[in-house]
Amino acid sequence: MIGMRIEAALVGLVYHFFRLLPVDTASAIGGWIGRTIGPLLPHSKRARENLRRALPDLDPEAVIKAMWDNLGRCAGEFPHADLFRDDPKRLEIVGFEHLEALQDGKSPALLFSGHIGNWELSYSLGERAKLRVNPVYRAPDNPYMRWLFESRTRTSDIELIPKGPAGARQTIKLLSKGELVAMFVDQKMNDGIEVPFFGRPAMTAPALASLALKYGRPVIPFRIIRLKGAHFRAEVSPPFRFVETDDRNQDVVTAMTEVNRILEGWIRQYPAQWLWLHRRWPKEDT
Repeated sequence: MIGMRIEAALVGLVYHFFRLLPVDTASAIGGWIGRTIGPLLPHSKRARENLRRALPDLDPEAVIKAMWDNLGRCAGEFPHADLFRDDPKRLEIVGFEHLEALQDGKSPALLFSGHIGNWELSYSLGERAKLRVNPVYRAPDNPYMRWLFESRTRTSDIELIPKGPAGARQTIKLLSKGELVAMFVDQKMNDGIEVPFFGRPAMTAPALASLALKYGRPVIPFRIIRLKGAHFRAEVSPPFRFVETDDRNQDVVTAMTEVNRILEGWIRQYPAQWLWLHRRWPKEDT
């Protein structure tokens, strides 16, 4: 417990350090720290393995260095979320009309994305469109770190949905009431379903497809791409519905295959902006 308190205190110091700096300076310093230290960390070995599996023609060291630069910048930008929410010059939105169409509350949808660009700015999309979008997230193991996640939401009535059984029940309750839910679907789920990703089987969470099919909800893909420095473009795609047949299990596999195809296209376009640190494929897959 003491160790968790110390960890939270250190994170708090870093957070407030970046908060005191101008956002461009915070982003630049975070990027320098990331690209200088990140490639030396053990986690980069997993990134190299993932790149070898998915994009073997790329220079892994160049991608990894740029990936860490992006992650460091994300850390530096994290305390400045309000700037991105309110400044269209910092965060331009393409496809904003697809969010505006949800304002009448008559067309609830599931939004999905991946850990690409600065995904933490996803909270800005709903608030810019005056929508209540409840995000699914991985709750921190350290309970003293919860404030860090709550700091991302300005609107107090947004519900943070932790991954796991309790979060699943919370999601179902929200969808039943016609609420909007946002999910990040690019991480491995050990008890998920096997779906192709970059031509290789990858254990994939089926919740997005299962919920969309069960409740008849359209899905809306979105991503937030770094343009230069602390400037971004959010791209919101038109809503679409998964194909439904008499075989629900196969429908879920087909739907998540399409989702993985979308994610793969994004990653191929911006490989240095994806989080290659996840163990996305089985260890024995060589």
